[in-house]
Amino acid sequence: MARILLECSLSDKLCVVREQQYEIIIIPTILVGIFLILLAVILWLFIRGQRAQQQSPGLRGIGPEPPSRGLNWEAAGHGGSVFVPLKETSVESLLRTTTHALAKLQVPREQLSEVLEQIHNGSCGAIYRTKMYTGDPAKPKSVVLKALEEPTGLQEVQDFLGRVQFYQYLGKHRNLVQLEGCCTEKLPLYMVLEDVAQGDLLSFLWTCRRDVMTMDGLLYDLTEKQVYHIGRQVLLALEFLQDKHLFHGDVAARNILIQSDLTAKLCGLGLAYEVHARGAIPATHSVPLKWLAPERLLLRPAGIRGDVWSFGILLYEMVTLGAPPYPEVPPTSILQYLQRRKIMKRPSSCTHTMYGLMKSCWRWNEESRPSLRELHSRVEIATRTADDKAVLQVPELVVPELYAAVAGISVDSLSYSYSIL
Repeated sequence: MARILLECSLSDKLCVVREQQYEIIIIPTILVGIFLILLAVILWLFIRGQRAQQQSPGLRGIGPEPPSRGLNWEAAGHGGSVFVPLKETSVESLLRTTTHALAKLQVPREQLSEVLEQIHNGSCGAIYRTKMYTGDPAKPKSVVLKALEEPTGLQEVQDFLGRVQFYQYLGKHRNLVQLEGCCTEKLPLYMVLEDVAQGDLLSFLWTCRRDVMTMDGLLYDLTEKQVYHIGRQVLLALEFLQDKHLFHGDVAARNILIQSDLTAKLCGLGLAYEVHARGAIPATHSVPLKWLAPERLLLRPAGIRGDVWSFGILLYEMVTLGAPPYPEVPPTSILQYLQRRKIMKRPSSCTHTMYGLMKSCWRWNEESRPSLRELHSRVEIATRTADDKAVLQVPELVVPELYAAVAGISVDSLSYSYSIL
């Protein structure tokens, strides 16, 4: 501190003193500078995060996948990998080496009708519906063919054969789409699956919005009790996968097929295959963001508790007859929405009991969510008092293009609906 006397003499009784206090200027300047630096760093991190989110692979609203939880190459196969070893130098030799392993599954090609109706263009190739003649020629069986057609390479053939063996490893379950056989001795390769002719659950829910009582012999009036009935079957399929140290990874109405007696069959097992065969989810595999649990949005290891979260979304889909989740939230903003600990509001058609089940599935901490068996028990209890008379009603019909935009999925992914729309 420096003191300077201004216009003072020894005879003055009052003198003005000016004090130069440099710290009064320097310290606030330093604090303001630190604040501006921190603000700049925060803005930079925010902008970088937004750019990374916008540049993530896949369609709008579809995000890359994290690794799976607690799985490695050996543990994923649980005693043996179904990933076909790639030691051959040609497609022909690769097919010959796997013929013996798949001998019990081979279906003679002459048993399949030459008339193929393409119903979808899947990630592994075209999907057709056709007839299979196994006994009485007058009563052919309708089946679905997943095809791998020419031209193709060793890697594609290896992957296709691995998927066939994955279905063989899974075995049969009432609530999973069943493998009927395969044709893999030469190209084109076929995976023969059972045909669930009523189509996917999402399309069924949309049809329930129409003013119809029956169509093709199937009731299109859905009650709360029937919602629990379908949900219980999905849980049985998930428990079956869990017992084999697997999880589904994309539980949604679009990945469930429905029969005329409301038997539900879980399909879309591509991610489960990837985990089983490789012990991890590949970076190229993507799932619509609005069905993902927070830990998967944050790219943390995936597990069965993520399926529990998605089951809550499935209940919402069913009770709203196929409404897209989080309709007011853009797909790319869903993580920020959930980070504020927000969840979807109770739909007007949803009872407090069912909403309580949904909220238990949507707990941020995955360890706080119920296990599949706990959830199954709660669904069983809720079914006993559920309304079996009042029909769920939503007056608005669905525009698929608008639904796809709000849900953050591709319109093409909605095409796996057979004939009910």
